[in-house]
Amino acid sequence: MTAVTPLANAPDLSTDNYLVVGLATCFIKEEGEVHQVQVIEPIPSASLEALLKSVPTSYSVACGTTLGKVISGDSLFKPAEFPEDAQFCDDFTNRAFAAARTYKSCPEAIAHIPLGTTFDNFNFSTERKRLLNMQRVVTKEDNVKQHEYTHKVL
Repeated sequence: MTAVTPLANAPDLSTDNYLVVGLATCFIKEEGEVHQVQVIEPIPSASLEALLKSVPTSYSVACGTTLGKVISGDSLFKPAEFPEDAQFCDDFTNRAFAAARTYKSCPEAIAHIPLGTTFDNFNFSTERKRLLNMQRVVTKEDNVKQHEYTHKVL
């Protein structure tokens, strides 16, 4: 039996709490050029269930693991199934804690990707590219024109 170690930033979780991490193909736009990057992200249980229904996704592989195997103090550890050049997403630790809570509240979702196994039969597609550094600039032209009587009682 493994020792249950509570986590300092998430007292309701421990190192043996289940988690799914996925490898997503994302893109970064720099100086007009688009570059592909591999990003490691936690996948919450509701998202996983949607992905298993063949929704197109940027995830190519996901693995069932525990918080203790990917997070130790301030250090992050890549699952062995992921490539060396893959990088962790922004705010990975907090997102991992949130995702682990979804599996804690919905334990039947653990059966989709059992602990220590991987799943790579997603409907992988990069047709709609996930741009990580995209910024939306709102202009006056984006405003919806309303009829003059929209806010009047007739």
